[in-house]
Amino acid sequence: MAERGRLRVGIDVGGTNTDAVIIDDQAKLLAKVKHPTTSDVTTGILSALRLVLAQLDGAAAGISHVMLGTTHATNAILERRNLNRVAAIRLGGPATHSVPPLAAWPADLRAAVSCGATIVDGGVEMTGEPIVPLDEDAVRRFLDEVAEQAEGVAISGVFSPVLSDQEYRVEELVREVLGDVPVSLSHEIGSLGLLERENACVLNAALVAVAARVTAGLGDAMTVNGISAEAYIAQNDGTLMSLDYVRRYPILTIGSGPTNSMRGASYLTGATDALVVDVGGTSTDIGILTAGFPRESSTAVEIGGVRTNFRMPDLVSLAIGGGTIVGPAGDDVQLGPGSVGYRLTSEALVFGGTVPTLTDAIVAAGRAHGIGDPSRTAAHERLLRRAVAASDARIEEGVDRVKTSGRELPLIAVGGGSGLIPDSLAGVAGVERPENYDVANAIGAAIASVSGELDRVFAYGKDGRDEAIAEAVRLARDEAIRAGADPGHVEVVEIEEVPLAYLTDPVARVRVKAAGPLKTH
Repeated sequence: MAERGRLRVGIDVGGTNTDAVIIDDQAKLLAKVKHPTTSDVTTGILSALRLVLAQLDGAAAGISHVMLGTTHATNAILERRNLNRVAAIRLGGPATHSVPPLAAWPADLRAAVSCGATIVDGGVEMTGEPIVPLDEDAVRRFLDEVAEQAEGVAISGVFSPVLSDQEYRVEELVREVLGDVPVSLSHEIGSLGLLERENACVLNAALVAVAARVTAGLGDAMTVNGISAEAYIAQNDGTLMSLDYVRRYPILTIGSGPTNSMRGASYLTGATDALVVDVGGTSTDIGILTAGFPRESSTAVEIGGVRTNFRMPDLVSLAIGGGTIVGPAGDDVQLGPGSVGYRLTSEALVFGGTVPTLTDAIVAAGRAHGIGDPSRTAAHERLLRRAVAASDARIEEGVDRVKTSGRELPLIAVGGGSGLIPDSLAGVAGVERPENYDVANAIGAAIASVSGELDRVFAYGKDGRDEAIAEAVRLARDEAIRAGADPGHVEVVEIEEVPLAYLTDPVARVRVKAAGPLKTH
């Protein structure tokens, strides 16, 4: 019988499988399950939760927290479905008219999201001084024009991470004209670059309805399974956020799958600095752990064809996985890009299907045991042997791309398809395959802490550097607490300070990350 209030559930939704685990308050794994991801995703979550609870007598009453890592937001952008119609307001006239909002977006995504965009006079200098006064009348006129179509509003100002007053004022105007519609503010989401920050802000506003469905679906799944507990969603830096927080910042869930796997890999091995290769059914993600957390990207990240600059893990993603379809290409072999995805157990050769996949290849090569019937691969032996060699070469190249130095790090292989990883690779200090590698993603969600991050430009001015750093630390701590961290145990885990050159007054970009354990009641 499970002890009340001692257990955590971690769930991670992948393209092929939805994994669920139960751990106790000592982070010991008590139960795990892999269930095929369903086309509507939510049904798979409900089923995986039901199956993992069935493995532990009385588990539902003992659950204190449920953590979910999901692909809902990513899929909505890639598939151009279930997105809010967004009105985009840029505070940047007359300086930024040469490149209008959403100018570089793919036409189909822009058509799915935008219900209008405008540039009004406003914005600030790098020092925080206004470029020109904010044109409030122009904002009101635009809001009147889009009042019937707008399901969300995205507000982006020139250098608003330095001074955000104008964005907050426009939010007030939105409330006056449109009432209670979701509003996204760019300074809360991205860093300095205007166009990338604006893109991230618009995408965030477009995903609000998706976030509402995810949180409602998770709540329903918990209710159906008799769970009364705190629920959290995994975000893309390997930490968690509360349901209220994810409804405001749904874009932060993008990339949570690979980071869950990396955090799980760190937990399963004890490694804090390592390469992690997560092989799923449709893709392979390669990243680097630094001090136990995924290394963040320092460059703009493209999502669904749109450049953004909010925090994202630094990953190399390969379009190969356990479900990747293998075919001939003359005397060579073709890997994908198609995948059988969650239909692997019905379509792959070893399961009685007719489609050669990379799972068949690793079974034929003796790298995976206890999966289907190996004899079914005999007729495709030559093709599958070439597929394994081609896959090894692509993974080795991907590992080399993600490394930033010649230092050899250990490599941790996780994910249900991690048999694709050979026992030795050039440039790595050995390959480790931890126990329970196949549910590292769900474990990563279950053991995660809660974080808050501040990335802003400060003019040091008369108060000086120390005052600015103290303010940045305070804001990052407050953000972690808003996301669901225990106020008494939040710690600063990273401070980065980059002075900006060629300015008359001392100005620096300051990035602070704070993290702490989940708040309990």
